[in-house]
Amino acid sequence: MKYAIRLWALFILSLLSTRLFAQPSPEGNYFASFDSTKIYYEVKGSGYPVILIHGFSGTSQGWKSCAVYGDLLKEGYMVIILDQRGNGRSDKPHTDAAYANDAEAKDIMGLISSLNIKQYDAVGYSRGSIIASRLLLLDSRLHKAVMGGMGDAYTNPEWPRRVHAYRALMGDTTLHDVDDMIKYIHSQHFDNLALALQQKYQPSTSVKQLAAVKIPVLIIRGTEDKENGSETGLQRMIPNSGLVYVPGNHNTAIRTPEFSAAVAKFLSN
Repeated sequence: MKYAIRLWALFILSLLSTRLFAQPSPEGNYFASFDSTKIYYEVKGSGYPVILIHGFSGTSQGWKSCAVYGDLLKEGYMVIILDQRGNGRSDKPHTDAAYANDAEAKDIMGLISSLNIKQYDAVGYSRGSIIASRLLLLDSRLHKAVMGGMGDAYTNPEWPRRVHAYRALMGDTTLHDVDDMIKYIHSQHFDNLALALQQKYQPSTSVKQLAAVKIPVLIIRGTEDKENGSETGLQRMIPNSGLVYVPGNHNTAIRTPEFSAAVAKFLSN
């Protein structure tokens, strides 16, 4: 009898331990990209598909604290979020080849194919807008694109901020214009080499390439956002593009209801 009681007590303790210490289960799935890198993604809703592309050192989960994520679901869209390679739950390869030649845009295109989606819209923010810009050129299924938190600086293949971020992440301590970024990264549990390689191979899109874009593009900029170059300069480069200002700086504008409203209005027209 005592033996049975002991077994029962151990069973209850095991259940309690599992509940107390188990990590929460992911809500999404993985797909193997073109080079077998595993990419984590989530899909909610069943309407017209919109993919949200996070910024540098971000993850898919950051969108859930932004009004646009819930608002798009309420409007009946299918909302797709992913952890870009090197971030979050996705694989974090440490080879140059894993980030070169538009690898991140190819991940998104592969995900869209795996979901059997024939047409979609994309919303990028900050570095996510840089990746969205590549989709403008590479994926004919892209119907509309929103580029938030981005100016024209990324069109320069030798953009100093990108170059300095890469060098600083690789250990160069002489480049103080990226001190705040590096301090933040070092305060988190990021994979620094993966982030460095993302900066090393971050794509630029030329003025000539942007001039050939035919689909509608909306640029959204926070009124206090002074990063990443000129938003008006970027708008002049992209035919059939619009520009909207919303309250906030680079870190806060994305979370505002005004950002969400601008996205919803653009996508619905």
